[in-house]
Amino acid sequence: MKRDPLPHLYYPADVARALGKSEWWVKEQARNHRIPYTKPGRAYRFTAEQFAEILRLFADGPSGPSVPPQPRPTSVRVPGALPKVPRPAPAARLRARPPRRTAHLKQQQDAA
Repeated sequence: MKRDPLPHLYYPADVARALGKSEWWVKEQARNHRIPYTKPGRAYRFTAEQFAEILRLFADGPSGPSVPPQPRPTSVRVPGALPKVPRPAPAARLRARPPRRTAHLKQQQDAA
């Protein structure tokens, strides 16, 4: 009974080197599900098929990737909502207490 060998898994550094990008960039693309990946445990790895697909996705060269950019969420403004008004400063000023050590030493000096 002969077992099939495990597939070779490429590291993010291998993909980054092939694309001319940084390792961080490759991990960020995987984290945002923009490229296919395998994640055994906590590390990103890539099979030969996934590596080839990534190269196809980003083979456009300097003009940029063929993957459409993800739209950024915009803030929603509710019609008729009032703008936030800054809060006024508190009326009473807070004062820091002296350290306990100082108060304790002062009491000892007064007693002597």
